[in-house]
Amino acid sequence: MTLFVAKKTSRLRRAIAWILLIGLSSLLFAMLRWPSVRYGIARRIQFFSRHTVSSRVKSIWEAKPSLVPLVASSGGRMDILVFKRERRVELHAPGWNQPFVYPMAGFSGMLGPKLQEGDGQIPEGVYAIESLNPNSAFHLSLKIGYPNETDRKHANEDGRTTLGGDIFLHGGSASIGCIPVGDDAVEDIFFLVAEIGRENVRAVIAPYDMRTGRDATFERAFSTAFFGLSPQQTIPEWYAELLDEIEEKLK
Repeated sequence: MTLFVAKKTSRLRRAIAWILLIGLSSLLFAMLRWPSVRYGIARRIQFFSRHTVSSRVKSIWEAKPSLVPLVASSGGRMDILVFKRERRVELHAPGWNQPFVYPMAGFSGMLGPKLQEGDGQIPEGVYAIESLNPNSAFHLSLKIGYPNETDRKHANEDGRTTLGGDIFLHGGSASIGCIPVGDDAVEDIFFLVAEIGRENVRAVIAPYDMRTGRDATFERAFSTAFFGLSPQQTIPEWYAELLDEIEEKLK
């Protein structure tokens, strides 16, 4: 009787092992065959291993200790400058001897402002940093405060109602109106903004670097292409004013 029970238990264990093996094989096949299944599983894994801003800051602190002194020497304020033509992002602070410069890892749209949802444009203007996302699908991200009050004012004047949103500076290289800088660079920016305080940071997004002087011919050329102007038409007044504001903030 004891031998019979032992054999029955052994067969049951083998059956369970086969069931588990078949189930696991089916799951692996589904992950390889259907990206949506693989993506869904990855999202669930991400959910159960969520980070906080503090935990991300701590891990970056440990991995990049050279960033720590930059917080104290910043003077409690920082500007993120984005130059679309140059595909470049710069970090400036009053207490730093030189800026930190990062290439943009991707780009979308053309030179000119963001006008509506789905146009793929990177906004242009002066923006607050609204929030930090330590669990971004693009490693880390910082939400840009688009649309701001100026964007809404110009849209109201033009009769535009759907301005879009969810514009981020983030890791990786993908962009549909966002500012990708790669994973390593976004860690630096995320850490500094978190430690200096996002309320003490502004982002100035410019069509090109105006600090060495305005280029009227270039402005006319890209504005004509963007707004579809005829040779007789002038740049919209509100956009000319926006360029003046951007130039002033870059000084």
